[in-house]
Amino acid sequence: MSWFVERLAPRRLGAGFRWLLAGTWVSFLGDGFALAAGPLLVASETRSPTLVALATLLQRLPWLLFAVIAGALADRWNRVAMAAVVDLLRAGVLALLAASILTGTATIALVLTVMFVLGTAEVFSTTAGSTLVPSLVQRNDLTLANGRVYMGFAVVYQLAGPPIGSGLFAAQKSSPFVAQAALVAVGALMITRIKLPARAESVQPSPARFVWHEIAEGFRWAAHQAAVRTLVLTIFIFNITFGAAWSVLVLYARERLGMGAVGFGLLTTATAIGGIAGTASYGWITKRVTLGNLMRIGLIVETFTHLSLALTTTPAVALAIMVVFGAHAFIWGTTSVTVRQRAVPQSLQGRVASVNHLGVYGGLVLGAALSGPIADHFGITGPFWFGFIGSAVFVVLIWRQLRHIAHQDDEVATASPDVGSPA
Repeated sequence: MSWFVERLAPRRLGAGFRWLLAGTWVSFLGDGFALAAGPLLVASETRSPTLVALATLLQRLPWLLFAVIAGALADRWNRVAMAAVVDLLRAGVLALLAASILTGTATIALVLTVMFVLGTAEVFSTTAGSTLVPSLVQRNDLTLANGRVYMGFAVVYQLAGPPIGSGLFAAQKSSPFVAQAALVAVGALMITRIKLPARAESVQPSPARFVWHEIAEGFRWAAHQAAVRTLVLTIFIFNITFGAAWSVLVLYARERLGMGAVGFGLLTTATAIGGIAGTASYGWITKRVTLGNLMRIGLIVETFTHLSLALTTTPAVALAIMVVFGAHAFIWGTTSVTVRQRAVPQSLQGRVASVNHLGVYGGLVLGAALSGPIADHFGITGPFWFGFIGSAVFVVLIWRQLRHIAHQDDEVATASPDVGSPA
């Protein structure tokens, strides 16, 4: 077991990072239960497509409403305490939801309200948590540390959690939410064991001034820092094209590929498998490819993913495409967060992360809004053609700006140790 722990999170990363990784993975498992059980619960309470879609919107909307506030508070408050307390509150809300299901008092209105509350809590917890990795590990080890976090997201949240959550829901509707509440609470308690090093503790709360002044400072810093500005712009545009295509993926699987009710689940599982492959090979890749070139390759892969899915009608081909896309998505995610964390001062980590989150979720929401009209006018492959053309045009326009991505860190990345699977 000690060999496994050392391989997964080497001692040099510190005890604080080990506690963070353990708490994150435990919470990922509980949230993976809800990834499947949440939609099942909503569908059990209503057959209205509008209300089912509203549940997803209510979980994403808080990112647009509260991301910048969460970022400012993360830079003012104790980040460990903020992440832990919010997760404990989230566990309490989940316990109340489970109790209402057990007593038969759960209604669709209550479920939708809980979705919004949990989405809001996620904004504050995730924003605070995202600032902890650069506080706990040395700059040279950010690639390794972020790779381990993303490995948990792929293995535990996306691959292991949903089938367990579905099975628990089938046995007893409240069970996955009871389990999620317990795991989120345990994860929060693990995070409280973190002791920030002196270099992180030296970051003092912002002076007493209006929070909007601090938010504006975060936007100004992101706008003037070339690498971060390029990242935010790229993720915003690419999430518009991604959001448009992936919003109709469930219909695409059924109507275009003829995969039936299980098709969507198989496509998402293929993405998770690709993610595991991407995280397992990330250390090997970063020893041979610079961060800037990784980003260029990733944008090309995503662009041609849209084209390939627009052209194919063969399920096996689509599944193979999704495996490749999943590998790209996790390589891109690990690289982009590492680039951002290396570039941003400790005192601005929360606010700049929130600017990035606005780009992520703003693009997804806008893409989802465009998806329906495009599919209505051009058919189920219309959003994928939109994704291909839009991505291709943007890649041409942004290509030269991607040189800023490395911001003199490529030599550090290529020296990073392997972040592959402990297996």
